[in-house]
Amino acid sequence: MAIAQTRRLHFAKKLIDETTLPLHQVALASGFGCVRRFNASIRKVYHRTPTQIRRLARQTEVQPENEYLFLLHFRPPYHWQGMLDFLAPRATPGVEVVESGSYRRTISLHGREGYFEVSLAELQDALHLRIAFGDPQALFFIVERARGMFDLNADWTAVAQSLREDPVLAARLEADPGIRLPGCWNGFELAVRAILGQQVTVKGATTLAGRMASRFGKSFRGPMGLTHLFPTPEVLADARLGEIGLTGARAETVRVLARAICAGKINFGGSGDSEQFLKRLCEIPGIGQWTAQYVAMRALGEPDALPSGDLGLLRALALETPRELEQRAEAWRPWRGYAAMYLWRGAGQSVQAERKSAVLRKKQEETVASAVFAPKRLLAV
Repeated sequence: MAIAQTRRLHFAKKLIDETTLPLHQVALASGFGCVRRFNASIRKVYHRTPTQIRRLARQTEVQPENEYLFLLHFRPPYHWQGMLDFLAPRATPGVEVVESGSYRRTISLHGREGYFEVSLAELQDALHLRIAFGDPQALFFIVERARGMFDLNADWTAVAQSLREDPVLAARLEADPGIRLPGCWNGFELAVRAILGQQVTVKGATTLAGRMASRFGKSFRGPMGLTHLFPTPEVLADARLGEIGLTGARAETVRVLARAICAGKINFGGSGDSEQFLKRLCEIPGIGQWTAQYVAMRALGEPDALPSGDLGLLRALALETPRELEQRAEAWRPWRGYAAMYLWRGAGQSVQAERKSAVLRKKQEETVASAVFAPKRLLAV
């Protein structure tokens, strides 16, 4: 049986067991063209009709209307905290929230709006995915997109076997097994975020992204910090982005990208040649190889993408030029994207350690200073 067909059947089984959707809607949500084919496929695999399966299911919790809960399995190890550590500083305010061990965000599909939340199911080698969305036919797409976004189909053992040949990476693999490649919900949104991040800090880019969502995104009445949908290409194609503090060059790059998507010249949802896609992306003024490779890594899910001009990667390996990094990285193929994630994580941990040390030194200096300049009667106590 084809892998895609098997995944649809498993998905349909979960909807039958864990939701109260009418069975004809389960068939549509699972991607079956007709109810008859759905019934026949379920009977063939599970030896029962969908109705019989639902009667036998012992459901302990009924989800509220239009809210669905799924369990997304992965092959361990999976470094969930590492995923959150990467996503948290890059979360667009109002659109994404990372807190209390979970990630949630607003979504829009075919004119409908909703959100989802992801957290770790620690004892089950899986992630909990809670979806609040009004169209059950979109559930299969949302689940599959979430699996890609959190890199749940990766074989980390194969990745590690290749990267362990590099001594720097070997130590980091040992310290943090299971680091994955963070994807994205929407390719256009990720590309805009990458443009905003050119030559500024992560914090600065996140601030700009939040302003963009607040100023140009559609308002969303959701829970827990979700207040906006990220603006669409149609909205940003002619937006006055200088109003949120974007430079003229960055603003024009965003607008040209948005217009190219509106005109069908660039399509993040296509399954064509990634090299051709990146070539068209780099034709947009203001988008170079760093941005293109970062987009390939996170929006296209290219495991071998490498933004070789990234200063953080160069510093992590004490290299001087992108060419030196590319030569070093030949041994990492076809997993250069995972190597980049480990190097970025290591660099981030070093920065945090330096900051903690600086704070500790400052406190120690203040303690010494207060002792030196304190009145003698206090020193005698």
